[in-house]
Amino acid sequence: MLKSCYQKKWTEAGCDEAGRGCLAGPVYAAAVILPKDYKNKILNDSKQLSEKKRLMLRDEIEKDALAFGIGIVDNREIDEINILNASFLAMHRAVDQLQSKPGLLLIDGNRFKPYNDIPHECIVKGDGKFLSIAAASILAKTYRDEFMENAHEKYPVYDWNSNKGYPTKKHREAIKAFGITNLHRQSFQLLPTQLELHF
Repeated sequence: MLKSCYQKKWTEAGCDEAGRGCLAGPVYAAAVILPKDYKNKILNDSKQLSEKKRLMLRDEIEKDALAFGIGIVDNREIDEINILNASFLAMHRAVDQLQSKPGLLLIDGNRFKPYNDIPHECIVKGDGKFLSIAAASILAKTYRDEFMENAHEKYPVYDWNSNKGYPTKKHREAIKAFGITNLHRQSFQLLPTQLELHF
């Protein structure tokens, strides 16, 4: 059972990102403030849920949350500042979108770049421990998946409606055969080292 809060003193915002390991597309992050004693039996780490349940929960989260925000860092920014800094920046942008300022940020993972003067706690596998981080993981994942499904319409050979930009065999075979798009992250190893890629 996921916990509703880390502490009772301050308002908490759970933060998580989606798309760090992808070869194409932006990284998305979400920040979510839930009511103090929030309960939801289905809410869990987005990776443990079906796409149908994630979309159903997204509606519930957006209806029930006291505040939520979405942050996006595109592939060009990722290439400029690297994926770790891009993940932090996406979370900062998500917190920027919150209608009310939280007293504490709960960050999924083991590292974070402090955001203004708001204290934070890094929690490894936090999306499987706290409801607010799980809620953030669902929003980040569903919004990013939607972006990649729309991008698939323009670039169908890469199979993004299925792989969402992750390095699957089909995605890499398409890069080898057709080259890259303006959504690919050129700072990433797009093909195994034994295959040469000409930009």
